[in-house]
Amino acid sequence: MCKLSLLPHHVRIALAGFFQSFRRDERGLSGVVVAVLLILVAILAIVMIWVFLGDWIRDMWDSITQQSDIA
Repeated sequence: MCKLSLLPHHVRIALAGFFQSFRRDERGLSGVVVAVLLILVAILAIVMIWVFLGDWIRDMWDSITQQSDIA
């Protein structure tokens, strides 16, 4: 039998082994989960700071621009 005719069989076996080991390997998945969680926490922190800081700046601006009875 010619080696070239066995090539599709060897490729199929190699790909099946690669995908089986890829499914068993979970190292990359935990890194992705950690990265997504860090991004979500950072976005939540930015939104919370923006809300609190926005309210504080608005209160300060209102107290600065308030009409006084001195005149």
